[in-house]
Amino acid sequence: MRFVPVKTAAHQTALMLAGMRERLIRNRTQLASSIRGYAAEFGLTAAKGICMIERIAADETLPELARELFALHGAEYAQLQARLEEVDAKLMAWHRADECSRRLAQIPGVGPIGASLLMMKTPTPIRPALCRLDRP
Repeated sequence: MRFVPVKTAAHQTALMLAGMRERLIRNRTQLASSIRGYAAEFGLTAAKGICMIERIAADETLPELARELFALHGAEYAQLQARLEEVDAKLMAWHRADECSRRLAQIPGVGPIGASLLMMKTPTPIRPALCRLDRP
């Protein structure tokens, strides 16, 4: 039988933050794909990002209702993006407060968000080893 150490409230909160970020990214990607799919039905191709939604919503060749619906999609996309930026700011604050996460971010190819997520999702017994990466 394997025993799992009990997570502290701080560790569980950090995992919740990471999970929320993943969900927001998934929802934003799903919404953007949906918008591009609807636009393709009207013969419009669009790049990624909020500017493509604004361009589609302003297209006079579309029916009025379609433009309104694209505008609603754009507002939802902007709201998701704003929430994601809030969560990323909290994640960066967590990263700056965690010494091990800052050490991991010094590895080439590992950024602050990746380092933070690794520290949040790594079991407690492995964490001390991660903190000693650059020590002899």
